[in-house]
Amino acid sequence: MFESLTDRMSKALRNLRGVGRLSESNMATALAEVRDALLSADVHFKVARDFIERVKTACIGKDVIASISPGQMAVKIIHDELVSILGGKTADVSRKRPLRIMLVGLHGSGKTTTAAKLARHLVKKEGCAKPVLVACDIHRPAAIDQLETLARNGGFLCHADRSKKDAPAIAVDGAEFARQNACDLIIFDTAGRLQVDVPLIEEIKKLNERVRPDEILLVADAALGQEAVNVAKTFHEALNLTGIILTKLDGDARGGAVLSMKSVTDVPVKFIGHGEKTEDFDIFHPDRMAQRILGMGDVVSLVEKAQEVVDEKEAGRLAEKLRRAEFNLEDFLSQLHQIKKMGSLGGMMKLVPGLNSLKIGEKEERMMRRTEAIIQSMTPRERQNPEILNGSRRSRIAKGSGAQISEVNAMLKQFEQMRKAMKMLRTPKGRDMMRMMGNGEFPTAPTAPPQNRSGFRRF
Repeated sequence: MFESLTDRMSKALRNLRGVGRLSESNMATALAEVRDALLSADVHFKVARDFIERVKTACIGKDVIASISPGQMAVKIIHDELVSILGGKTADVSRKRPLRIMLVGLHGSGKTTTAAKLARHLVKKEGCAKPVLVACDIHRPAAIDQLETLARNGGFLCHADRSKKDAPAIAVDGAEFARQNACDLIIFDTAGRLQVDVPLIEEIKKLNERVRPDEILLVADAALGQEAVNVAKTFHEALNLTGIILTKLDGDARGGAVLSMKSVTDVPVKFIGHGEKTEDFDIFHPDRMAQRILGMGDVVSLVEKAQEVVDEKEAGRLAEKLRRAEFNLEDFLSQLHQIKKMGSLGGMMKLVPGLNSLKIGEKEERMMRRTEAIIQSMTPRERQNPEILNGSRRSRIAKGSGAQISEVNAMLKQFEQMRKAMKMLRTPKGRDMMRMMGNGEFPTAPTAPPQNRSGFRRF
């Protein structure tokens, strides 16, 4: 998501950050590159044009804060304008209970999967206790079966009527089913088409009139680019949308539709889907998205993800073992499992400022899986006492994990180096070093520039 846009924006702003004085020439060059980056990411041309004009106007005559450079001020202005076109602030869903949500969109945009993802999110984050998914797609083969399976896997109720071919009538029956079962969340999964057509619009108009939903959310495929904006305009004119859910952001490296939606339709993006799992679904935060686009990372989202998936009791146990330098391979395996719950390594690195430019690909993910397989091929005794791993044991572990003996040896060597580093940090010298690092100081390498009297340099 946004990989291409982030790379080009970072390149365009890299030189600007160090500029001591803003001039018409260096601003023009930087903004031309920013405009090209936006257009190449499928941002609507009017949105890109207006964005550049607002940034240019804001930079001219702008008072520069004494503590930052003019170039940094320009980057801040660009950031603020990005937040603005993304919607300004996070858009909430209605707090009404029971909450009725109708999902609309084209065929293949991911409405049915999104229904289950949205239900899970509202149960976990918004306090909805008893959701029901209503199958109103009577056109797509197996649509009802898919929704029933997703509901069953999520532990939700599902209302479906295969005997009827009237979607609005099924929706009304679904609302009554929800009332009888005291459901506080009703999600209507409607039919889509390969393109916006009159029968599709008329059907969902009738459905809207019959059930009067509190939220009408368009599920749009981000890979459609500028076409997604046109789809949003058509549905909004017909239904008066309350929000947009952008899906498949994991498969679209450009992501320009996100930047265009709010400006062109004046309908906020409320949620984003970025994977196939039900947990691959998040609230859309304009400020955090702007930071990601500019390569600033997103620590808040990383912390929230960690809080959601990490077992606090297990994390505390591991932290205590780390503190006592008693960390073994059993603990290392547990830590790997916790990391895997948070998603891919590449995805996590994108959220860490300073590390978001690292290219973590399939090779690194494969190495992590191989490490996990090697440790799982050991007996519990071997994991707790790595020092007993002689040649024959290592050979058996390599065969059991499908790895080479050299890979097993390399992993054990790295683990031993990590344990030595932990033990060193328990010494007075190690504690002093950690204290200095906390104050912004690091030991100076022998080849470093001249040192101060303490032997350390501050940065």
